[in-house]
Amino acid sequence: MIIWINGAFGSGKTQTAFELQRRTENSYVYDPENLGFFISKNMPSSIKNKEDFQDYEVWRELNFSLIKYIEEKYEGILIIPMTVVNPKYFNEIVGYLRNQEIIVKHYTLMASKATLLKRLKRRGDRDNSWGAQQIDRCLENLTSEVFQTHINTENMSIDEVVEKVAEMSNIKLLPDEMGKFKKNLFRIKTQLKHVRLFSWRL
Repeated sequence: MIIWINGAFGSGKTQTAFELQRRTENSYVYDPENLGFFISKNMPSSIKNKEDFQDYEVWRELNFSLIKYIEEKYEGILIIPMTVVNPKYFNEIVGYLRNQEIIVKHYTLMASKATLLKRLKRRGDRDNSWGAQQIDRCLENLTSEVFQTHINTENMSIDEVVEKVAEMSNIKLLPDEMGKFKKNLFRIKTQLKHVRLFSWRL
């Protein structure tokens, strides 16, 4: 089974994904962004003409193929935190996976623009950061039924979001035996690991 966690920047996708992995037996977090960075580094400048690597058809094709391969070989739950707001691109990955009879549980984490901006600032992003600039477009597109199921995270903690995702996915979580200090440290490390030093992404 695949659990795809969608949402605008600042919605808590990455923290939710790694907290879910921590509390789930046999699970793996796959990051589709990594193929975008690979394409960026390995494509001749003469044909590198997109601002967003999701606009490259090869990015969608490679992610579909690799996700399908991992899902078929891996005996566990594949967790994917990734913002996809274009219905066509969504269909070319998630839709195609479902057409292959692969179970994909898709959840979009929703929050108001003000809350998203506050969360981005808390993690060090500026008002004019890439993520902040994309919020309006993300919120507008992600309200579509195409991106169901929506989870309103406005007043929810990461732990509560994880529990909600697990409940809707029929997953039994491991007992949460991590203390508050270690949990905060775990989340800081998770955030630092996924800080992007450049903005060629969505």
